[in-house]
Amino acid sequence: MGNKKNIPAFKTENEERDFWDDNCSSEFVDWGNAEQVCFPKLKPSLKTISMRMPESMIFKLKSLANVRDVPYQSLMKIFL
Repeated sequence: MGNKKNIPAFKTENEERDFWDDNCSSEFVDWGNAEQVCFPKLKPSLKTISMRMPESMIFKLKSLANVRDVPYQSLMKIFL
């Protein structure tokens, strides 16, 4: 597909992130030669949060989780 631009060397991940936010990768990479790959063991990043909820809502959520025999936090993730 012709000449492609060289990808610059980055000092930090933030610098690289900023670069790709402002530039189209097709100017640097010949995607016609790319191969599709699968990462079956890749796990998403998780972040712990806290939420304020009425006690009655938590009680109801725990009751629903108990009926389904799952932890209430897992059921909350499904609902969200």
